[in-house]
Amino acid sequence: MAVLGVDGWRGAWVGAVLTGPSVRLLVLPDVAAALAVPGIEVVGIDMPIGLSEDGARMCDVRARRRLGRAGSSVFPAPLRSVLALEDYRGACAVSREASGKALSKQAWNLVPSIRALDDALDSPGAERLVEVHPELAFRALDPRVDAPKATARGLAQRLRALQREMDVLDALADAPAGVPVVDALDACAAAWSAQRLAAGTAECVGDGTTDSRGRPMRICW
Repeated sequence: MAVLGVDGWRGAWVGAVLTGPSVRLLVLPDVAAALAVPGIEVVGIDMPIGLSEDGARMCDVRARRRLGRAGSSVFPAPLRSVLALEDYRGACAVSREASGKALSKQAWNLVPSIRALDDALDSPGAERLVEVHPELAFRALDPRVDAPKATARGLAQRLRALQREMDVLDALADAPAGVPVVDALDACAAAWSAQRLAAGTAECVGDGTTDSRGRPMRICW
């Protein structure tokens, strides 16, 4: 059984193909390329799928609550109406009118990737895509993961957590040139979540609702 974990990187994606304990890193130009990787049962992607029309998604609220101090790593997903906009000021105005809150700059920077993913969800095979979040995976792998991922301590904690489940050091040694270690590890954590989804052992947060296009508003790991 092979699964794929995907993490956004510079307008493209870092992918981690996980088969048993063996993991292989690759660079994917778009979501279509992720769906085209052969032999994949589940794709865990660190990007919002189901999008609210008028307020915060309960899965984001519960994920932040579960992560505690690290909850800031869960950016509130933009409203669906924001995907059609091209400027941040307009996005804030629409968000404020619909939900009472402006859109964060971090969430706005993700809009092009969310829009591309949303378009791809109508493609054949897109039912394999499931929203995940690496920080939820890392803390499930090892509760001792508590330092920011960009620090030496945080990097070591995440490597230690992943090593018990996959050959992550071999994957990093053979990673495509230029791929940052932080994004590579997040993709590996997403792949671990995808493996649990395929096995039927994953956990999820959300309230069971779907968005206006029938897509679940949930985050799994």
